Amino acid sequence: MKRFYFFILLFCFAVSAKAQFGVGGGGPTVVGRISGTVIDSVTKQPMDYTSVGLYRSGGKSPINGVLTDSKGNFKIDNVKPGSYKLLISFLGYPSKTIDPVVTTASKPDAKLNTVYLSPGSKTLATVNVVGQAPLVENKIDKIVYNAEKDLTSAGGNATDVLQKVPLVNVDINGNVSIRGDQNVKVLINGKPSGATSASLSDVLKTIPADQIKSIEVVTSPSAKYDAEGSGGIINIITKQKNVSGISGSVSGGVGTRQNNGNINLNYNKNRFSLGINAGGNLTWPQTSTTTFDQQFKGADGSITRHNFNNSTSRIKRHGVISSVTMGYEVNAFNSFNSTFRLNDGGFNIAGNGINNIQAGSILTQYTSTTQSHNHFGGFDWNLDYTHKFKKEGEEFTLSGQWSHSIIKTDYNSLFTAVNPSQKGNNDGKNNEYTFQADYTLPVSKVVKIEAGGKTIQRRINSNYDIFDTDNSGNNAIRDSLNSNLYDYNQNVYAGYTVLTFTLPKSYSLLVGGRVENTRIKGDPQNPYQDPAKVGDLYQNLSPFSTSYTTYVPSLTIQKQLGSQTLKLSYSKRIQRPSLQFLNPFINRSSIQSQTVGNVNLAPEVSQTIELNINKFVKSSVINFSVYYKNTNNMIEGIADTLTETIHNQVVHATRTAYQNIGKNNSFGASFFGSINPIKPLTIRASINGYTYNPTIFDAYKDKASATGVYFQYSAFGSASYQFPHNFLAELFGFTNSARRTIQGTSPAFGIYAFGLKKQFMDKKLAIGFNTVQPFARDKHFDQNISSDAFSLKSSTAFPFRSFGITFSYSFGKLSFSNPQQQKKGVNNDDLKQGDQGGGQGGTPSGGR
Repeated sequence: MKRFYFFILLFCFAVSAKAQFGVGGGGPTVVGRISGTVIDSVTKQPMDYTSVGLYRSGGKSPINGVLTDSKGNFKIDNVKPGSYKLLISFLGYPSKTIDPVVTTASKPDAKLNTVYLSPGSKTLATVNVVGQAPLVENKIDKIVYNAEKDLTSAGGNATDVLQKVPLVNVDINGNVSIRGDQNVKVLINGKPSGATSASLSDVLKTIPADQIKSIEVVTSPSAKYDAEGSGGIINIITKQKNVSGISGSVSGGVGTRQNNGNINLNYNKNRFSLGINAGGNLTWPQTSTTTFDQQFKGADGSITRHNFNNSTSRIKRHGVISSVTMGYEVNAFNSFNSTFRLNDGGFNIAGNGINNIQAGSILTQYTSTTQSHNHFGGFDWNLDYTHKFKKEGEEFTLSGQWSHSIIKTDYNSLFTAVNPSQKGNNDGKNNEYTFQADYTLPVSKVVKIEAGGKTIQRRINSNYDIFDTDNSGNNAIRDSLNSNLYDYNQNVYAGYTVLTFTLPKSYSLLVGGRVENTRIKGDPQNPYQDPAKVGDLYQNLSPFSTSYTTYVPSLTIQKQLGSQTLKLSYSKRIQRPSLQFLNPFINRSSIQSQTVGNVNLAPEVSQTIELNINKFVKSSVINFSVYYKNTNNMIEGIADTLTETIHNQVVHATRTAYQNIGKNNSFGASFFGSINPIKPLTIRASINGYTYNPTIFDAYKDKASATGVYFQYSAFGSASYQFPHNFLAELFGFTNSARRTIQGTSPAFGIYAFGLKKQFMDKKLAIGFNTVQPFARDKHFDQNISSDAFSLKSSTAFPFRSFGITFSYSFGKLSFSNPQQQKKGVNNDDLKQGDQGGGQGGTPSGGR
């Protein structure tokens, strides 16, 4: 009853929950070690490279293990309190079993006396336990893509890996979506990153593929997760080993598109762990070509003005991301973990174009030259404390994180006529402070309660300085019309409760509720404008604030039928408009295609019902889902025509303003399958299709050109073959249809790739070759937007063909992975939400 009152108190005052360090008889955890020395009974010499396997007492499957060092010493770290047996073996010696070896919470370390092995007459094989996870795993609450087993992504970046993950789509600009919804929450090791909130697509391009262990996709998150991200959650798990002593890996690649490098070092001793990871990439300059066609129409539909341009753009990217993770387990009941992640990157663009304006019979032609330097960087620092209670599975976690990121953009745009030449500097800064408390209480074998609270404090400011110049970029004069300052604060307060029931007849039930309150304040300023000129061009903006509360329920029912699992789930998600959508200042950096935010935007709210069937047949898996998704207050950019006079020049342009345009009822289905027709061959395929059928608010019906029901899809397929002598080959391809809005389409996208890899030195060293789009240099991306007043078409040819050589090398002590963790099938224990992801490939911690 006391725990029940504690649970109620925690839920009501979740963000102020407290815990003490007390010592109890906590449930088993990774807290101790078993050590000893192996000696030859005849020679009395220490035996190095002797295999020491750790089993549960009476068990038949190893759960860990090490090799002895040059002095015959062995240490098995991270051992939970319990009763174990050791199986000690060496080539040519009979195996020796020591059972039991007992560790307790109060005495977690067990040091054995000297272990003597006697030579035998029979040659015995050494213990070699290796767990092989498949490339894609279907779990009850997520799909896991084991990126470290992907050959064709080696030498690439996170964007290249995400393109292959089932249900995930990535467009030409690096924008990520799940089932076509770009409102996705992206986590790194179960935690948000300030860098991704500032510029997700750019940051993903800086993360080397060799740094990624796996990617988890959660389509129907429970109430324990943050409500943000109507499309779902993507959790990127970076590589981090759990090996006694020192271990690590070095990998990299050199190619015609980009070059990568990554190093991973890990040190674990007893209860202390340290992990260091650093990686980066550098692309060769890539040149793309774009055609732009913009037509303005009169009331009778005739063309009154025609802008058509041809341009080239040369881009070069670089990026570095590194992290240091430290963990210490004080005893069986208290542990600390902290991670500091640093990122830095950017890209430079140089472009030129030939521009034409046709107004009646008058044709005006001019040239343009643009240069931009874009830099982003920052850090994430988090500290977690976990306390275990007496009851098995009962624990309390207190977490805090500070995320700091910056974005700087400097550009020069020079025109020989018509448009004013200008240069600009945009400095942005984002600080996020997160505090969270989570509590888990298994009431019985049937019921588990989870509750917690969280607050996120976001502080964002932007300083935009614009200057008019002459055609050579000199004699800069401040542009008082477009220069501005903007401060934006967002505070989120949340609390949740989730109940998990393990019911008779293989049924499981997960039900939860979450409440989130959002408070926003914005202060747009233009200190340079002349108050007497406020009108059509100058904006009369004032500070604003808003607040809204959202209730987010969730429900999952699962039925286990042998090797088949049925799951019915309901989830509700919200998508708060970001700074890009709320910034009220008009962005005239592209004078012909302007944009402006809207401080009055409401968040998108989506509700999804999904029925999922997952079935295992020997080594094959089939996963099929059908779903219905309702999205209200959809946010889309609505373009309209305008004419304005700037510096005595008449400008005809389109301006895109972000609006809540209506609601959408979507029906969809997704399929994923993996089969092994013969042992060395694995074939995988995935397809997702869904409808786009918006109901448009009356205010925007006259702006829409695309109405009705549209079908959209994405698909991928791959085949991998394991040849003899550790030689592997893989072929991969995917395609996405064009994405719809009420005014047109964004580009379709698809590529194919091929990879080879040869492993050496007991698979410690690997050398590979991969190629992307080898038979076509460019990919073409077409966009089409229109209304009764205008039409806009653009086509970009971007170089995608690449060839590359990759390598990887692992070093350090060998470890034994637990084959029980790799067992295929669905276990009801997988219902547990919030297992710490932290580089171990688990479920992302809820609400982070």
